[in-house]
Amino acid sequence: MLNLPKNVWILTACLALFMSLSVFMLFVGGIIGSVLAPSKSLSTLPVATIVVGTAVSIIPAIRLMSIFGRKKVFLGTCLYTILLIGLCIFSIINESFFLFSFASFCLGGNVAVMQQFRFAAIESVELEQRPLATAIVLLGGLISAYLGTEIATLGKDYFETDFAGSFLILASLFVIAFILMCFFKPAEKFKEQINKSTRPLRNIIKQGSFIVAVCAATTGYVVMSFVMTATPVSMHVMDGFSLDHTKFVLQSHVIAMFLPSLFTAYIVKYLGLTRMMILGILLLFVSIFTAYLSHSLNNYWFSLVLLGLGWNFLFIGGTNLLPLSYNENEKFKVQSINDFLVFGFQAFAALSAGWVVFTFSWEVTLLSVLPLLSFQLFLLLWWLKKYN
Repeated sequence: MLNLPKNVWILTACLALFMSLSVFMLFVGGIIGSVLAPSKSLSTLPVATIVVGTAVSIIPAIRLMSIFGRKKVFLGTCLYTILLIGLCIFSIINESFFLFSFASFCLGGNVAVMQQFRFAAIESVELEQRPLATAIVLLGGLISAYLGTEIATLGKDYFETDFAGSFLILASLFVIAFILMCFFKPAEKFKEQINKSTRPLRNIIKQGSFIVAVCAATTGYVVMSFVMTATPVSMHVMDGFSLDHTKFVLQSHVIAMFLPSLFTAYIVKYLGLTRMMILGILLLFVSIFTAYLSHSLNNYWFSLVLLGLGWNFLFIGGTNLLPLSYNENEKFKVQSINDFLVFGFQAFAALSAGWVVFTFSWEVTLLSVLPLLSFQLFLLLWWLKKYN
């Protein structure tokens, strides 16, 4: 493990800092929105817009890297993010909900660039070290679970305007990320392989492996984002749980999302890829059932932990299944389409979560995902029967 190139450790640290932004916005976006929004049903709009921004930015982010290289885009994104955090501070001080939502939308570009860290790590090591490098980089997600929520509560009361100090601390993380990224030395293999595919995209997306992979990742992200986005609103705004209790639940959720990645290879070896994804669906069913039973802190916590685990098995399963649908020189095109679809549907889920939970109830929010989970379970059982 210690023999991994320093690039991997730099990317791990930077992923933790970058992803802290996502965790931070998921934690406070709906809370700030509930204060600033002209209607309570729009409370989660800032959370949704960052996901929309991610979906819109995926393809441009990859294109920019193909032109300027990964390092320059990583460094530029740090500066870009600091400026947008400043815009967030300005908007909450001036109580401008739509400006805050716009700034959140633009921050989606940060998340789109962050998605490329795992590929940058793979490019930095030899073939036999790639699984380990991926696992190490994913540790950044665990760190972000603590950082993103802690800085939100730490700086909440620094200034007269709630959370202005939190955003200021968040900006300092990207100053650190910029300094770290200066020591990153990319392996430029990206330019040579992009857009050299000879197969039409329509032929690729008709394959069963592509359909099952994209549906699995999309279902995992949609259900996770829909429930997770509604959780801080339901817990803190509607049920009156403290910010510390809400923070604890979300921290546990994010840890559950990433911790299993360190053991995924063993789970796949024991169960197989498709069975692991089916297990993920079943965990999501139990998560929804647990949350439906009670509004207690324990139920919120256990449900969100299972939600994270279920997402991990579906997303990792879909990610590993996707390469069966493309050749080496097609991977960037297919990965771009995959990410665009996943984050596009996730954006819709995050956008609708606030409206559903305020207009109907927490229980209706939970029940509304059951048809999607049932469809995905049927699709995976069909795939298991046909190809396993």
